Amino acid sequence: MSDLTETTPGWLSSDELEMARARMPILYVEAVPVRVDDSGEVTSVGLLLRMGPDGNVSRTLVSGRVLHHERVRDALLRHLEKDLGPVALPRVPTSLQPFTVAEYFPTQGVTPYHDPRQHAVSLAYIVPVTGDCRPRQDALDLVWFSPQEAASLAVQSEMPGGHGFLLRQALAHVGLSAS
Repeated sequence: MSDLTETTPGWLSSDELEMARARMPILYVEAVPVRVDDSGEVTSVGLLLRMGPDGNVSRTLVSGRVLHHERVRDALLRHLEKDLGPVALPRVPTSLQPFTVAEYFPTQGVTPYHDPRQHAVSLAYIVPVTGDCRPRQDALDLVWFSPQEAASLAVQSEMPGGHGFLLRQALAHVGLSAS
């Protein structure tokens, strides 16, 4: 038995993560950040602007892995803070039932969701935020769209891997037409 203490529990090295991705589904959380009015209706949807590994700029949602021994609620809060900043003031839903479960496959066409790196299962949430959002980490910017703008074909076409489909599901879930 090793006398070394693990100082970063739950994290995998790049090689370990690549090996795990090749062998089993990885659990993710995704969040659609929204602003709501006093009656609880969605007034705007926040989409991140990111530069992908291929150099392409695209719009995306808050997303990230759930770590070993991490609660889903904690993972959701961690990724919201990582992507939106420490004073975004997200209101994580009291029920952790997602509005949908998205299955990403490395093979296109199995589901509307595609991730060439892995088979991933993602729990998706709509999360109202009330604070000041300032993107961090690898996000270039956060842009707030009206629900109608977010549902537009122009915005949807900027969202790879099925995130546009996921956004349409989120809008439908809160009673907004995604036409």
